[in-house]
Amino acid sequence: MSSPAPGGAIEDLRASVGLQIADEQLLRTLATGLADVETLLRDVVRSDVKAVEDAASHLVEAGGKRFRPLFTLLSSQFGPKQGDQVVIAAAAVELVHLATLYHDDVMDEATMRRGAESVNARWDNTIAILTGDFLFAHASRLVADLGTDAARIIAETFGELVTGQMRETVGPADGDDAVEHYLTVIAQKTGSLIATSGRFGGMMSGAPDDYIDALRRFGDIIGTAFQISDDVIDIASASDELGKAQGTDLREGVRTLPMLYALADPATDPRLVELLSGPISDDKLVAEALDLLRASSGLERARETLSDYARRARAELAALPASPARDACESVADYLVARTH
Repeated sequence: MSSPAPGGAIEDLRASVGLQIADEQLLRTLATGLADVETLLRDVVRSDVKAVEDAASHLVEAGGKRFRPLFTLLSSQFGPKQGDQVVIAAAAVELVHLATLYHDDVMDEATMRRGAESVNARWDNTIAILTGDFLFAHASRLVADLGTDAARIIAETFGELVTGQMRETVGPADGDDAVEHYLTVIAQKTGSLIATSGRFGGMMSGAPDDYIDALRRFGDIIGTAFQISDDVIDIASASDELGKAQGTDLREGVRTLPMLYALADPATDPRLVELLSGPISDDKLVAEALDLLRASSGLERARETLSDYARRARAELAALPASPARDACESVADYLVARTH
């Protein structure tokens, strides 16, 4: 299973997740692995039914960070075996991720995804849901070839993803801490699959159990940190830095970590509490809410939480041997904090 390495793949990852790799051999290995994953993804979404293939290939062709397969490939560097199983595992976790995006777009009534029209907007909700199911099915088929342990792990991960989405949809129960509820949601919705990516990379390469456990824990923590970092940036960064409109979460009525911290602080400006009571469609009100959020304790507390997650993630890497692969993982943890300042 070999394809030409995509020249810009690692540069894209440097730009999107702060991945820093100085070792040329590791760079070539990862770039070639990502090319093999792309080839497998495109093979998997083929179908005799044109409508199925068109919808299934829509997001594959749209690209994306491919952080989950990259982390699978990176984690495989801690074991002695490199081969097709690592690439299969990497493609499988990306298929699961893509499937969740199809379903998320239906629930969020999204119209765009990765710069392209979303499937639910281009076709309809039914097609988007069925396409997500189609990708889940193919991910399961790929993982079945990796053994019963891998099949059990991906099934457990499906459960975590769905539970996280259900938690978010239902919201915290009376008496629940809203911040703890939110952190649990993003750990399940984002952290769980990245944790599985690291776990698979270690397993498929024959890494020792303690390395596999460290990679799983790092993935879980760093996945949650990604979402917190995005939450902070959506408030703190200007539109030209974001590459999109500011305050997306405010416009959608989504209460992210900085907002939850602000709402929990009795000293928060009552006007901000009023603005955070629901979605904001007026640009002037969005700008006002952003100004108040930047001046509130919520943004700084979210940054502190992010720094804590990054510190915990780096601590997990201490169980791994010093290597260019470990350095690359550390660079992602550092970047997530640096990008919010």
